Amino acid sequence: MNLALFGGTFDPIHRGHLKVARAAVERFALKEVWFIPADIPPHKLTVPITSYYHRYAMSALALTGEKDFIPSTLEAPNVDTPKSERQPSYSIETVRRVKKMLGKGDHLYFLIGMDAFKDIAKWHEAEALLKEVDFIVAARPGFALADVASSLPPVLRPNPAVTKLFRKEKIEGPLVLPNVTLHMLPETHENVSATQIRAAVERGGALKKLVPDAVAEYIHKQHLYRTGKKAKSR
Repeated sequence: MNLALFGGTFDPIHRGHLKVARAAVERFALKEVWFIPADIPPHKLTVPITSYYHRYAMSALALTGEKDFIPSTLEAPNVDTPKSERQPSYSIETVRRVKKMLGKGDHLYFLIGMDAFKDIAKWHEAEALLKEVDFIVAARPGFALADVASSLPPVLRPNPAVTKLFRKEKIEGPLVLPNVTLHMLPETHENVSATQIRAAVERGGALKKLVPDAVAEYIHKQHLYRTGKKAKSR
């Protein structure tokens, strides 16, 4: 089967995530998409984030009724490890764990938005990760194929003259390079962000168009994203 891993902070999961995943399922004939909330996102070590358990609960609620989408605990914290000793969630480790579970005929993808992919060169073992699994990069307005190429670790980037040719090309792909294949997912035009959602909660705005109803209800019941109001413990 074709399987995609969709990792992220999901703080919170929103309709944009779901739209990207649905588009990937259709375009790449995916049997399943595993949504994997990170326990400790490596790129947010100094940024306050919501408890893993709240983020996983919201993901599970958002995916209810979506037969192709699976909420995954692959990066859940070990309950026996003190929080101060927990290590960041590295995608390369998750990918290798999943590959050991798959059969010879299965094909694994890593689904990622362009906003996150532009920092891929800074990821832990980025070169190994890009060689380990085929990426599906979801396009965003304002980005061209050259931006995808130039985001790669230096050793994997195409010749600058080649990258220059991509400057005016839309992100359609695939971009096939030595040992690396990047599949492109055209723009889904879903202008939603977790930052936007948190701001809406803070000012008391409506969430219906931003997150699934069950997620909106959970946010309100748990008093999440409200400055000065501590979320209920889990």
